[in-house]
Order: sequence, then C-alpha cells, then structure tokens
Amino acid sequence: MKIKLLFLSALFLTSICTSQESFDNQAIGKIKNEGLNNSKVEEIAYQLIDRAGPRLTNSKGYERAANYAIQQLKDWGLANAKTEVWGEFGRGWEMHKSYVAMTKPYYMPFVAIPKAWTESTDGEISGKVVFLDIKSEEDFAKYKGKLKGAIIAIKPSRGQEPTFEADALRYTEEELNELATPQSGNSNRRRFTPEQLAEFRARRALRQKTSAFLKEEGAALIINGTNGRHGTLFTSSPRDYRKDTPKGISELEMTPEHVNLMARLFENGEDVQIEAEVKTSFNENNLDGYNVIAEIPGTDKKLKSEVVMLGGHLDSWHGATGATDNAAGCIVMMEAVRILQATGLKPKRTIRIALWGGEEQGIHGSRNYVKNHFGDAESQKFKKEHGKISAYYNIDNGTGRIRGVYLQGNEKVRPIFENWFTPFSDIIDNTTITIRNTGGTDHLGFDAVGIPGFQFIQDPIEYWSRTHHTNMDTYERLVIDDLKQMAVIIASFVYNTAQRDEKLPRKKLEKAK
Repeated sequence: MKIKLLFLSALFLTSICTSQESFDNQAIGKIKNEGLNNSKVEEIAYQLIDRAGPRLTNSKGYERAANYAIQQLKDWGLANAKTEVWGEFGRGWEMHKSYVAMTKPYYMPFVAIPKAWTESTDGEISGKVVFLDIKSEEDFAKYKGKLKGAIIAIKPSRGQEPTFEADALRYTEEELNELATPQSGNSNRRRFTPEQLAEFRARRALRQKTSAFLKEEGAALIINGTNGRHGTLFTSSPRDYRKDTPKGISELEMTPEHVNLMARLFENGEDVQIEAEVKTSFNENNLDGYNVIAEIPGTDKKLKSEVVMLGGHLDSWHGATGATDNAAGCIVMMEAVRILQATGLKPKRTIRIALWGGEEQGIHGSRNYVKNHFGDAESQKFKKEHGKISAYYNIDNGTGRIRGVYLQGNEKVRPIFENWFTPFSDIIDNTTITIRNTGGTDHLGFDAVGIPGFQFIQDPIEYWSRTHHTNMDTYERLVIDDLKQMAVIIASFVYNTAQRDEKLPRKKLEKAK
C-alpha cells in the first residue's frame, strides 16, 4: 500500500512539473558545473578583444575575429561553421596613424580618434585653430575665403563637471521592482515633441551645410569635441561608409577637456596652434556584409528541423577593442554552445549561434538575416523557415550579470521563464521578468516578424558611463565571473527551449506601421 501511495505521489508530482513547464534538472546541473568550474571565457575574451583588436564592420579586425570564431566553433564540434553574407554594407576602412598635439601656446599631446570612415590629412599638417560661431547659414559669410588650410574645432555640447556617483553600478532591489512594472511602449525609447523633432532636424541640416561649406572653403581638419569625462571619449558618429561616397575633410573626435582647453585659450585671445596627421585607407573590393553562423545539430527525428538561436553582435567601434560592446555578448554565446558540447547533452532541436555584423551602423546583420531566412516585417510575407524557429536569445548590454529578462510584450512565456530561472537562485539575485520591451539591438528583427526574441536584463556596471562606444572599452572592463554566470543561464535557456515538446508561444504579430 505504501509503495502504491509513493507511486501515485510521484505521478502527481510529475504531472504538476509537466503542467508548470518541466526541465531536466540533471542537465542543468551539468551546465552549471561546466560553466562555473571549467570556463573558457577568458580565453575567448583574449582572442576576440586583444588579438582581433577593434572590429569595425568590414575591417580587418572584424575579419580576424570572424575567422577565429569559425575555427574555434569547428574545433568544439559545431557543424556548418561559416560566414554568411547578408547583403551589401559598404566600404571597409582602416586606421594607420593618428597623431594630434597642441604646439602653441605650449606643447601638449591630446587624446583623439579619427572619426570612422574619415579621410587622411594631406601628410602632417599644422596651423592655427579656429572655433566657428555659426548659428545659421547667414554666418557663413563672415568666414568666406578665410578657412583655406584651417584647423576647425567644435566645442562639445555637454558639460564635463565632476561626477559624484559611482561609474560602476548594479541594479538595486528597488530598481528591479520598478523595472518589473508594466510600461506602455518601448521603455528605452525617448519620445520627442514635434517641436523638439523640428529643432533636431534643423540642427542636423545646419551641420550638413556647414560640412559642405568647410569642404568648399578648403579646411584641412575638423576636430570635434565629443561627450565624455575624465579621459573617456565617446565615438559613434561615422562618416558615410557607402560606396561612391565623395571625399570629405579629415575629422578627429577629441576628449572634451582638451577641446575646452583650446576654446578657453582661443576666447581669451591666445594664438592656439595644432599639428596633426591622420592616415586611413578604404577597401572597396568587397562591399558585402556578413555574419558568423554555426550549429549544434538536433537529434530528435521530428524536431531536429526546428531551430533555437542565440547571438550577439561581433562588430564594434574603433576607439578601443570593443570589450563590453559587444565582445561580451559574443564571449557569452560562444561559451554557451561550448558548454553544451562539453557536457555531451543532445538537444532535440538544432541550436544555431549567430555573431552579427553591422549592428553599430543600424542592426543590419541580424535584420537582413531575418529578412533572408524568415520574412519581411513590412510586407508580412514569411518564408517556410519562419515556422521552424522557436526563439532567439540576445546579449548586448555589456559585461553585467543577468538579473532577469524583457518579455517584449509576450506574456505567454512568463511562467516558462519563471520556472527556468528557479535553478539559479545561487547565482542570480532578485530575478526580474518584465513585460516591457527593450530596444537598440539584434533581437528586434526577430520580434518584428513575430518570432520570440529576447534581450536579458543585465547589471549596467560601467556600460553607459565609461565603456559604451568609448576609447575605454577594453579587456579590463570585463567582469569575468559575470560572463560565466551569463553563459550558464543562456546555455540552460537555449537547451530548455530545444527540449520542449512545443516551440515557445508567440505573441500576436502587430502589423508594421
């Protein structure tokens, strides 16, 4: 009788587990052990960051990183590891030399980076610095015929006063609770009034006309004071990378403190002079953009034709080595598939990793991959593969550990994810699952065609204050233990998704506006 009761109890517990979304706890234990005790994240990080260098789309650094990733994924036993063209991107671009210093009223070396896709200077140049006062097109007249060979400097738009808050932050319990509350629309999207939009467009139009005027006048160099503090320089405003772009003036982006120094001297009547040299080159032989793709083939006879995807963008800006944006995401995703291979787990569905190109210039790699494989968000015409993918998981918010997930409005997956987070109470605090959307990265292309696509909530660390698109985004900004935690959670979510009887539920697809 006792044995019978125990058997019935086991059946009852199994049915509860099944109704609440079951998962293989033994498999999760293997994933945690491999990811936390035998991690390879530091080795992957060295290869993608230090050895490959900056990974601007269609640069040699991007090529080095892609070649490493393909070979490493093959060595781990993944199938179909390759580059896949997503469409035309534009010109490749390389920096060969960048030097700038103030020579009068005294010598001082300055911190600056050539703007992406800028031209070379005409050898080493030197001359007086001119700060323009242009508020409208009428102001061009006072500079007409006076700027031949001039070095133009533009002051930064924001203040650089001392800060009284820590650069590196982790979410507090209160902040996570606030994040968990529903909010209409995209929580990361700032909404502008018609007046603000009109003002922005007018400023942009004036900048474009000013650039054309400076080129016509024969200016030799433009120095832009960027936003940032304490030696941190934000650089994410590229020149045109498309083919057949006319030649322009060489441009540098400089730490705001150095531009402000020159401005104060200039405004007080001092003769400010600069010497500088920029050497760059363009590659127009191959304009294609491409992603890195590899797979762990599924093993279930019925389900192996279905796919679970995970990814992050491989490209970076060129001011540093792109450690947190977004080598971190690629490190985590590569480590996640390595963990699954090392544990010997056999997923029912095929698991496909994608390392995207062209994200920084407009999320090109992932959006075009979705369009090529799954369908068009605008026309809402979908391909056969659209019905074969269960989910896409993304990491692109820096080095900070996972604290939860954005549901992108897909309430149906909440109970599934709540259950999948339960084995990780020892490595994640205050797990937050929010119905909110988040934007600006590669899950959006999937979400736009109704495929469940998710970006995880991550501790910000120094992402917004010190590393995102800056000259300080280097290996030292990584938190290795956080990367290990992320890889374990991603590997588990991907594996659980691959093992489900059904694909993840989809939300109702809204028509493109």
